[in-house]
Amino acid sequence: MKALFYTREFPPYVYGGAGVHVEYLADELAKLMEVDVRCFGDQDKTSGNLTVKGFPYENPVFDVTNSKLKAVLQTLSTCVQMNADDIDADIVHCHTWYAQFAGIIAKLCYGIPLVITTHSLEPLRPWKREQLGRGYDASSWVEKTAIEMADAVIAVSEETKVDVLKHFNVDESKVKVIYNGINLQQYVVTSNTSTLDEYGIDKTKPYVLFVGRITRQKGIIHLVNAIKYIDPNTQIVLCAGAPDTKEIGEEMEVAVNEVKKTRNNVIWIDKMLEKDKIIQLYSHADVFCCPSIYEPFGIINIEAMACSTAVVASAVGGIKEVVVNGETGILIPLEQQTEAPFEPVNPDKFSRDLANGINALINEDSLRNKMAINGRKRVEDYFDWVAIAKQVESLYKSLI
Repeated sequence: MKALFYTREFPPYVYGGAGVHVEYLADELAKLMEVDVRCFGDQDKTSGNLTVKGFPYENPVFDVTNSKLKAVLQTLSTCVQMNADDIDADIVHCHTWYAQFAGIIAKLCYGIPLVITTHSLEPLRPWKREQLGRGYDASSWVEKTAIEMADAVIAVSEETKVDVLKHFNVDESKVKVIYNGINLQQYVVTSNTSTLDEYGIDKTKPYVLFVGRITRQKGIIHLVNAIKYIDPNTQIVLCAGAPDTKEIGEEMEVAVNEVKKTRNNVIWIDKMLEKDKIIQLYSHADVFCCPSIYEPFGIINIEAMACSTAVVASAVGGIKEVVVNGETGILIPLEQQTEAPFEPVNPDKFSRDLANGINALINEDSLRNKMAINGRKRVEDYFDWVAIAKQVESLYKSLI
């Protein structure tokens, strides 16, 4: 059997959880079958059963295009190019809307079964219109078309399955829940502290850590607004880069600069770091905070838990299936608006609640340490890529 992956992200160009997912799933599946990865970029390598080829995203044809539509049109163009090389795979598997148009074409032109993994859903990300303008209508159409014509849809959590069935015309029998996973040999506690030294993190004082993109979805502004309620002796380490838009990047900068006026222990690392550096940050953090307002799964939580770090996270989406409240972390209830953009009804209360959860763990060593141990065990029990790859292989076989 041979699988074809279509994805925007693949190393070395990974900026989000979907890219992490694709990287590790491809590596694990390559132990079971041939895997052909076609992605955005200039990659060109073959290793054993795994072949990776990048296709150009930047195209001078679009230099004069409206700035919000440019990303969409370049994406569709790249998806067409990804189908130019002949396809001899038994199945095509798409990750995120950026690659789904390529999957649509592959199913129609090459007649092979289509699998879609729903890392997120456009109807639940209305803030994407800030980034794409009317292009959001195009991305939504691509996603809807791909999901509804797919032979199988993988939901990364039970709640995501509910969302798929609610927003799309899909037979429930076609939707299968398969969780994200983690490399348990790579994500382990390390004693190395060179990254802490590099960014001036005081190793004698506790710190709360955020890792993720600067986007409405990840809720980072709510965490920044919570800083004034967090114990002043607790350092705040924000490993946050790749802003969705110039505007939200500027909003983040203003918010961080404002809070820095009253405390000098806020450290903003404004880029996406290499894995080994992130693992150091996870390993030495006292608390990891995930303040997402929408999160189908939340790989970052299992990364933190694998590194034996207690988690404070919003009780939304798949996070509720990952973090066990009171055992591996603290879940913060989030009352959201019922209409888009699904922001908190009371943003200040949400920020205060995040801070209260962080302070509770910082001040209670025994509870924090218990959660750290429980978190690692939960990841070992439920989120191992080896088992997850076998579930995906079984799904493929059922479609061929």
